[in-house]
Amino acid sequence: MIDIIVNPVANGKKAMKCAKAAEKRLKERGVEYKIHYTSAPKHATELARELSKTSDVIVALGGDGTINEVFNGLDTEKVKFGIIPCGSGNDFIATANIPSNTEKAVDLIVDGEAKPTDYMVCGGVRGLNIIGTGIDVDILKRCRKSKILKGKLQYVISLIISLIKFVFYKFYIIRDDGSEREEKEALIACVGNGTRFGGGIRMCPEAVIDDGLLDFVIAGKLKKGKIPGAFIKLMKGKILEQDFTSFERVERIRLEFDKPVTVQVDGELFDDIDFDLSIVKGGVKIFRP
Repeated sequence: MIDIIVNPVANGKKAMKCAKAAEKRLKERGVEYKIHYTSAPKHATELARELSKTSDVIVALGGDGTINEVFNGLDTEKVKFGIIPCGSGNDFIATANIPSNTEKAVDLIVDGEAKPTDYMVCGGVRGLNIIGTGIDVDILKRCRKSKILKGKLQYVISLIISLIKFVFYKFYIIRDDGSEREEKEALIACVGNGTRFGGGIRMCPEAVIDDGLLDFVIAGKLKKGKIPGAFIKLMKGKILEQDFTSFERVERIRLEFDKPVTVQVDGELFDDIDFDLSIVKGGVKIFRP
C-alpha cells in the first residue's frame, strides 16, 4: 500500500495532472494506493504524521515545498519516502537523481530501493536540500509577492533586484563548545545537503546527500561593482571559485545574528527558529537510483 500526499495547487495546479498520471501508472502496475489531498499550508505535515502510524510508504507529489512539508511529518524510522516531482523548481530531485517524469518516478517507487539519505535539522525543522539566510531569503520574499513570473525566471529577476538592494548580514559562527566565535558579514550563509536552489542555481555544487557531511558556504561581503561577475559565476555553478566565498564541510554549525533573521528551509520561510543546524546521517530512506 502506497499513501500519496498531493498538493493540488502545486505549480499552478499542474499537480492534479501529475496525480492523474500517477494514478494511471499505479493501476497499470497493479499497485494498491490511496491519494490524500492537502487543503491548507502545513496540512501535508499533519497528513504525513497521521499516516506514519499505519503506512510503510508515503509519497509526496508536488514541489520542493510539498516535499518539505511531508518530510517534516514523516516517521523516518519506520516509513520509506517516495517523491513524485511536480514543482516549478524541483531542486532536491536533481541532486537525488529522481526522474522528473511522473511515470518513471512511480516506477522507481514500485521497483526501486529506498536508500539511506542524510537530512538536516535546524531549530527543530527538518530539511533535505538547502538551509540558509541572507539574500536567498530576500529573494524568496520577492518571489512570494510576484503574481506574474514563475519558476526560474521569477527567481533570477528577484535575485537581480535583491543584489542591487541587499544589506549585508552580520553574524557570528559558533564552533565546538561555544567559546570560539568568528565574526562575518555576508551576502548569504547556507548549508547544503543538496546542491541547488531557485530552480537550478548551484549554491552548494559539491554537496552529496549521503556522505555524512553538510556543505557550509558563505558568500561574503563584496563591492557592488563585483556583483555582476559574481552573479554570472553563481549561475554557472562556480560560486566556490570566488575569492569572497568560503566553504567547508561540517556535521554541525551554529550562527548567531546581530538582529532577528528569517531562515529558509528548502524554500520555506521561518521567523522563529535558531540557526543551529546538524546532520542526521542516513536518517531517512528515500526511493532514488
